Amino acid sequence: MKKKVISALLSVAMVATLLMGCGSQEAAPVEEAATEEAAPAEEVAPAEEAAAGEGQVYYLNFKPEVDEVWQSLAAKYTEETGVPVKVVTAASGTYEQTLKSEIANANAPTLFQINGPVGYQNWKDYCLDLKDTDLYSWLLDSSLAITGEDGGIYGIPYVVEGYGIIYNNAIMDKYFAMDGAVVASTDEIINYDTLKAVVEDMQSKAADLGIEGVFASTSLTPGEDWRWQTHLANLPVYYEYKDKKISDTDALEFTYSDNYKNIFDLYINNSCTEPGLLGSKSVDDSMAEFALGKAAMVQNGNWGWGQISGVEGNTVAETDVKFMPIYTGAAGEENQGLCTGTENFFCINSQASEADQKASIAFVEWIFSSDAGKAAVTNELGFIAPFSTFEDDEKPKDPLAQEVLRYMADSSKTSVAWNFTSFPSQQFKDDFGQALLEYAAGSIAWDDVKAVVVERWAAEKAATAQAE
Repeated sequence: MKKKVISALLSVAMVATLLMGCGSQEAAPVEEAATEEAAPAEEVAPAEEAAAGEGQVYYLNFKPEVDEVWQSLAAKYTEETGVPVKVVTAASGTYEQTLKSEIANANAPTLFQINGPVGYQNWKDYCLDLKDTDLYSWLLDSSLAITGEDGGIYGIPYVVEGYGIIYNNAIMDKYFAMDGAVVASTDEIINYDTLKAVVEDMQSKAADLGIEGVFASTSLTPGEDWRWQTHLANLPVYYEYKDKKISDTDALEFTYSDNYKNIFDLYINNSCTEPGLLGSKSVDDSMAEFALGKAAMVQNGNWGWGQISGVEGNTVAETDVKFMPIYTGAAGEENQGLCTGTENFFCINSQASEADQKASIAFVEWIFSSDAGKAAVTNELGFIAPFSTFEDDEKPKDPLAQEVLRYMADSSKTSVAWNFTSFPSQQFKDDFGQALLEYAAGSIAWDDVKAVVVERWAAEKAATAQAE
């Protein structure tokens, strides 16, 4: 997100509104919960069976960790309006695959999501123009929307999110009170060199601090590696784009490869789990380690608060959950903020019936304008919503969302834009994740990882261009 976009969002946030996730498959992507398997098309009631001929809604959700919230919202809306709403949640890491399967069905999703411009190119034949909807008119910054070459609005963002290194302030304070502590407070950790010195010293004192490792486990199980092949990978791409003054490229050079390696090595070598065993760890494992006080730090986004607070036996006080930026050793990172942006865009299926399209638009607008919908968005989904319909007292109160707002309010910090929406494909990210797993296990060298990133990026970009 460009800084002017962040500023625009912030200015409104301070007086009237706001809140991903993810993280997402693309982020997010990111994160397990009870999910409903993608259902056969015949299980979705035909539009003509909907109450009063008002159409139906079939929403394909990609965030497993909030499945229950969406199921509840669907039930409330149906109870209130009589319009049938079905929510199906794709398993973690399978959203694109599930959407491809479901979109071909006779009763395909009427409401789905894309992850940005790349996602739009993949799904533009199924995206309805939303420029005349109330939802679009409510956007605080219309430049956030996905705009087609014809000027139409084909994807509307529904959340602003931030991610970085989450830390337990109580454990940090315990370390700062020790003799020989590298620094006296987290305020002094403003670059990679200082972070590295603190982390390695803390790791050497892990027993005295009562932790198993400074960092929670780096989840490298396929489908659970989105924090590294997408979110962490955003940092080197952000700096390369910044140097070249671009927003996309067909040939990533991975010039900040060593910077990525800096922080990735710090994660896996100062962790609750030995590097060679990280292929068995999930995001839930990682977040539970943090919630139970086994680790002092974990990389994730503000959507992770529910995973922390929801862990049985959670020992981390809400007031001790804080954010710091992800430092990699890049020049000028002392002024770096959190990674802030969005990759979550609602789309309405242009191939669905007109009745179903209208029903789906009405459902989404109800979520972001009704009292019940807004309460769920803020308090259960944990979104910082970019719409004018949210009053000042309706923005989220959880500690990580508050931290995102705090960093956005700090004019001395520059937010890191979400450039991973330009990543060529899920296949590229999966290949990157596999290379990271092999590297952590000691099977390949870092140069091999770099080669995978450069070669697969170029190949996937070329494949996309050819498909167009």
